[in-house]
Amino acid sequence: MKRLAILTSGGDCSGMNATIRAAARTALANNIEMIGFRKGYAGLLKNDFIILNSQAVSGTLQRGGTFLQSARSAEFRTEEGRRTALDNLLKDDVDGLIVLGGDGSLNGALELDRMGFPVIGIPASIDNDIAYTDMALGVDTALNNIIYAVDCIKDTASSHDRAFIVEVMGRNSGYLASTAAIATGAEFAIVPEVELDLGEMCHQLRQRYDEGRTNALIIMAEGAGHAQDVAEGIKNAIGFETRVTVLGHYQRGGAPSVFDRLLGSRFGMKSVELLLSGTRGVMVGLSANSLTTTLLEMVANGGQKKLNDDLLHMAEILGI
Repeated sequence: MKRLAILTSGGDCSGMNATIRAAARTALANNIEMIGFRKGYAGLLKNDFIILNSQAVSGTLQRGGTFLQSARSAEFRTEEGRRTALDNLLKDDVDGLIVLGGDGSLNGALELDRMGFPVIGIPASIDNDIAYTDMALGVDTALNNIIYAVDCIKDTASSHDRAFIVEVMGRNSGYLASTAAIATGAEFAIVPEVELDLGEMCHQLRQRYDEGRTNALIIMAEGAGHAQDVAEGIKNAIGFETRVTVLGHYQRGGAPSVFDRLLGSRFGMKSVELLLSGTRGVMVGLSANSLTTTLLEMVANGGQKKLNDDLLHMAEILGI
């Protein structure tokens, strides 16, 4: 191999730049050129790329997001679009491609692999909903951002007789909500995987209030319902003044944590080594702190990763 390429697709997350940097420098160490397509598959279709030499990736390790930028591409989902992408890769003399992203991005990588092009996938999703990896890129930084914000909110909650609902990301997964609830000492975690019993939650809040605990903290995943509706339900049921804070895209950004810098560096280096060894059509993952590989076909057919029941149980017990 003489030239490799990398792109970041779908939602951005901290740690992507560390991955790009590690992949580029590993390629350079093996006398291979690395290019980066801007704005994901959309940039691949436009053949918009930059040369990732040592200077291009210098100073990127500590930056959040992705300096290659990211975007979603409806055109790439068509057969004609994927054919254009493959033609561009061949025209640019690219011998292998590394794709960072969530399930949609990894499915795109699988389609290119089925067309005969060498591809390696890297899981990057702050929801941590990708199967066959303990942790995806960006999750740890997002959790640290959430915990910092919630700690600040808890300070003001303790100064007033109020309940606070903090909405975090997690359209289909309650990983962030359940983990953040444990780490911040929240009373409740509301997740998409478990139907909310608002009446029972209000009953428990009333019991806490009668015991002298005059504030409460609830962490809610965005996919579990509407936080404002829950707040109104609490107020109507027990008269508890409730405030809603939606953290939104604050969770995605910021300097990557040490964990995400190391994980991204490991993922990036391993991906290049796999391509050089002739391995293709796999996703790099993490299991018990060791790097693993799983066929993209299995990742695509594995569905969403199931939330660990132990996390939900722990959040429930420790919130009492």
